[in-house]
Amino acid sequence: MEQRRLGQTRETVSLLGYGAGAVGGLLVRGDAKDRERSVARAIELGINYFDTASSYGNGESERSLGAILKRLRAKVLLGTKVRIATAQRGDLHNAIIASMDASLKRLGREQVDLFQLHNPISAAGADPAFAMRQIMEQVVPAMQDLRATGKTRFIGITALGDTDTLKAVLRTGVFDTAQCVHNILNPSGVFALSPGMPGHDFAGLMRDCKANGIGVIGIRALAGGALSGEEARHPGAMPQVDPIGSGPSYAADVAQARKLLPLIAEGHVGSLVEAALRYAISNDAVSTMLIGTADLAQLETAAAAVAKGKLPQETLARMAALLAI
Repeated sequence: MEQRRLGQTRETVSLLGYGAGAVGGLLVRGDAKDRERSVARAIELGINYFDTASSYGNGESERSLGAILKRLRAKVLLGTKVRIATAQRGDLHNAIIASMDASLKRLGREQVDLFQLHNPISAAGADPAFAMRQIMEQVVPAMQDLRATGKTRFIGITALGDTDTLKAVLRTGVFDTAQCVHNILNPSGVFALSPGMPGHDFAGLMRDCKANGIGVIGIRALAGGALSGEEARHPGAMPQVDPIGSGPSYAADVAQARKLLPLIAEGHVGSLVEAALRYAISNDAVSTMLIGTADLAQLETAAAAVAKGKLPQETLARMAALLAI
């Protein structure tokens, strides 16, 4: 599998990353044997970045992933996250330290490679978001303490919130990575958002990250599953998914995805899932693109799509025309 540099960390990561979150759900709700088969197969495929969080299944994702990686004796890059609850906002430093300690215990490790803030960042900093001042004065020192004590090698954020504030925080250079929404329904992390196109305007945030040496971890490549073009969800997946950065509803995103069906008839791609995943990796700003799965077959499908490489310019232009963007 293709490897790309993760910002200025000197690490290289697989273009496809393993998402152990609740949307796909396998590491949260799946059968134990299926979970292990999936992780083992991901490693066989060349996937070396695994992503989890303390909030995924109330810690179940961390417990499951940590135990599997230990049994497999796998040498991979592992990232987890902290999401600060309302009741913890009065003491951010201790909340972050405690979250890391709890994550390491669940994972059965002494260190993770990447530790990320999972709360949004905004100008006002209204709960659940944090303002830039809070990030720089409280969050960053706690995360740097964790790095100094060897509990994490790198630190990052999930880049959701106010675009201008996110850019200002990332320009400080203190963070190594940013998880960025990037899909055909909202390409604004790289390209200009067309007038009338729904979704949050990220105003070239991913381009800024690349220019500043910040590793971009792509998220929502399938818009939570909507870019499959099907409203029905896998029994093991999260039953209901709210859009992040795209349309006003999951159904609206599915309707947009279905506009791309001519790509299959015209021979550009074999499926809408392939179109979406290859679109997401077609931009060099992406270091690794996370894919969450509900079963092993979905992982195989994703890996096969990524193995076909970037979409040609002809196909990208046709996608834009079909969506009228």
